[in-house]
Amino acid sequence: MKTHPGRRTRVLVATTATAGTVLLAACTSTDDGGGGSTTAGGVELVKAGQLTTCTHLPYPPFQSEIDGKVQGFDVALIDLVADDLGVKQQILDTPFENFKTGAFLNSGECDLAAAGMTITDERKKNVDFSDPYFNATQAVLVAKGSGVGSLADVKSENVELGAQAQTTGEDYVKGEGFDPVSFESSDAVLNGLRTGQVKAVVIDYPVVQGWLKDEANADAFTVAEQIDTGEQYGFTVKKGNKALQDAVNKALADAKADGTYEKLYEQWIGPYDESAASPAAS
Repeated sequence: MKTHPGRRTRVLVATTATAGTVLLAACTSTDDGGGGSTTAGGVELVKAGQLTTCTHLPYPPFQSEIDGKVQGFDVALIDLVADDLGVKQQILDTPFENFKTGAFLNSGECDLAAAGMTITDERKKNVDFSDPYFNATQAVLVAKGSGVGSLADVKSENVELGAQAQTTGEDYVKGEGFDPVSFESSDAVLNGLRTGQVKAVVIDYPVVQGWLKDEANADAFTVAEQIDTGEQYGFTVKKGNKALQDAVNKALADAKADGTYEKLYEQWIGPYDESAASPAAS
């Protein structure tokens, strides 16, 4: 996902303020003047009374603004971590490239990052991942009646292809010899397809599932192919922050054991798919 140079982070909270000011996300926070604190669980936080999460909006169904609040599957799972620590989650909207480098974790702006992010060896050099919490495939989405039935058709028919910048979907199609049009956000990807700027797009299948919940999108578009690239999503923490990494892993394990994970999966993604929902720890 690419962002404009110099883009500022946004603090997201529970209600919407005027444009360009503070927007609120799923939870509020307690301001301590910027000092860190240690919770009862022994986890050092960058700001007392809150678990500060970096994300990149929009990326439904994992995180997006709905009715003035940031909501989604990732948001709900990290809320479970915050609950275990006895604090509230506060969300910062930040450029996606910082998730690869761990910049906002290293600078102390965020405790963790949650952005539908694929676990890769390259990213592991800069951040520590949680256990994987989701198995993702890529999807080729096209307009109904386009005659495109696969990624191979996209190549053979020389169809203009789009992808989200800085994502593994874009990396995959480039590795297959494509030169895709790069879009900054998932919303821009869909708009590029809708307006005819591109004739096909490749993006994570759960994102497409979210789009197709909208009747107008379901009437206009269809999944030509799903591509299993072996991707698994994980949350990230600063290198060496084992206490928070363990807290995230415990919350995920508990949620899967007590049925909370399945409930949230069905709420945000769709019918429960155990194969997608139960990746083995890497």
